[in-house]
Amino acid sequence: MLEALGAEARALRLPEHLAQLDGIIIPGGESTTIGKLMIEYGLLHGLREKIQEGIPTWGTCAGLILLAKETDNALAGQPLLATMNIRVRRNAFGSQRESFETDLLVSVLGEAPFHTFFIRGPLVERVGPAVEVLATLDDGTIVAVREGTLLGTAFHPEVSGDTRFHQYFLRIVQGVKR
Repeated sequence: MLEALGAEARALRLPEHLAQLDGIIIPGGESTTIGKLMIEYGLLHGLREKIQEGIPTWGTCAGLILLAKETDNALAGQPLLATMNIRVRRNAFGSQRESFETDLLVSVLGEAPFHTFFIRGPLVERVGPAVEVLATLDDGTIVAVREGTLLGTAFHPEVSGDTRFHQYFLRIVQGVKR
């Protein structure tokens, strides 16, 4: 999606890759596995430092969990970047079979609804005072947030084919580069 918007995308696998980036997207997947790989490849502390220094970072689904300062059921030893002042509940919507799609109103993206895909997604249970809630489900459940240069979504915006969230993140990156 980023390349379709004219941005260069690179894989972040080793600590030396951190110096070459203007922004970071931590994808969905399995947060425990991603956390263990960050430790195994020596990325956890360097990535946390870059985020604390202000590099724009977007966590989607599992990435949102990793950005959170607190989770409801973090497993013993679950590595977290712990850089966003939120509390999340993992697998909040149930198993894979309970995955769902819905349209969200996200004012920072314009008036048209954004079609979302929740696949064993988390939800945001609590936000700190500097965290802006960008989107909620109809029942008020928080599913998209921003805190400074940090962006978090409980869903997979890349699945929709709609580039507006990616454009929004690139605007955050451009704002920091200026």
